[in-house]
Amino acid sequence: MNAWCMYDWANSVFALTITTAIFPVYFNLVAKGEDGSPYIPFLGTVKHSSVVFTWSVSIAFLIIAFLSPILSGIADSGGRKKAFMKFFVYLGSVSCALLFFFDSHTINLGIVCFILGAVGFAGSIVFYNAYLPEIATPDRHDRLSAKGFSMGYIGSVILLILNILMLEMPHWFGMAAGTTLPARISFLSVGAWWLLFSFYSFYYLPADDKTKKVNLDQINKGFKEINSVFKSLKRYPMLMLFLAAFFFYSMGFQTIMYLASIFGADELKLPQTGLIVTILIIQLVAIGGAYMFAAMSERIGNIMTLFYALILCVGICVAAWFIQTDVQFYALAVLVGLVMGGLQSLSRSTYSKMLPETKDTASYFSFYEFTEKTGIVLGTAVFAVVTDVTGSMRNSILALLLFFFAGLYFLWRVRRVSKSKVGEVRQVETNSV
Repeated sequence: MNAWCMYDWANSVFALTITTAIFPVYFNLVAKGEDGSPYIPFLGTVKHSSVVFTWSVSIAFLIIAFLSPILSGIADSGGRKKAFMKFFVYLGSVSCALLFFFDSHTINLGIVCFILGAVGFAGSIVFYNAYLPEIATPDRHDRLSAKGFSMGYIGSVILLILNILMLEMPHWFGMAAGTTLPARISFLSVGAWWLLFSFYSFYYLPADDKTKKVNLDQINKGFKEINSVFKSLKRYPMLMLFLAAFFFYSMGFQTIMYLASIFGADELKLPQTGLIVTILIIQLVAIGGAYMFAAMSERIGNIMTLFYALILCVGICVAAWFIQTDVQFYALAVLVGLVMGGLQSLSRSTYSKMLPETKDTASYFSFYEFTEKTGIVLGTAVFAVVTDVTGSMRNSILALLLFFFAGLYFLWRVRRVSKSKVGEVRQVETNSV
């Protein structure tokens, strides 16, 4: 079981260092045209670097959204979990290591490696999660999952702090100041960390059952399950409305999380180290936010707590349009961290409470993940289009308000249904949902 948790320690460095902290800031600094402007070639056109990065996130999650049902079907077959997990670990970690060669002359390499790294990360998680029922009894799942999450958080923060020191004090590591080498070494360190610690998990996790073969039916199984869950939602109106709310507010909030660094660098011209430290602060504050919103949910229920969290998201978008200074950005980042912890933890727990009586919970959670990923694709795509058309990321932030208002509307509908259709789902009363 420790080996299973260790993979969280191994892979979480990608989510923090590459997806959120250092890579977005570095991309904004080095992705320049031949004339030194932030406009670079992309898919046959010339776009602002922030637009290109946003589209790269969209493309990565579009691939992930398409692959997830296929991988879920293969994972459920149980025969080749470790082999497929290894493939995606190798794909992701090697892609991260290749970012060492990403600079202003190899922009396309940086984009491709970032996308492949994200695919490797998400693909490996599918098979990693599929091991949980195999290595622990249901009464130990919560505790084991929490342990894995904690190890992932600790590991990713340790490496990020080391990389921040390397960026801020390069002379400590024998490097000259003002070069791209510290940032590029940080990408290499993510690939090495991810791969090396994964070997521990690979060694101890259960071996593949080679008598089971992967076939076309198993590959199609994931899509069939997604379709089955989608059709079943008509019988569970409260669950359907909650997923609609989750879809829209995930569009908004996940887009904020992935593009916060780019916004600070592009709109406010904040220094690289300050932005990275801000992301670290968000991670720390998110833990307190999760506990704070959990306490609120015990008093006023999950739905109302989520409702207030979305109101805060609306305030964050409005405030982001007005901010002009680094102090204002850092203060807003603290609020983002608080809301992030609450939304992520409460959304999953609320969804689990609403599930109908079924043994096939994996299919419902597969649909949940699919909903989140497609939301990220659409949210980042809208953000990119608005930024490209208007020339300002501030206008894109305001566009996200529409997603949060839609989320608020559907959460309000959930509350109405929970009062009028008690018993249609295995629901908890409103004061505990």
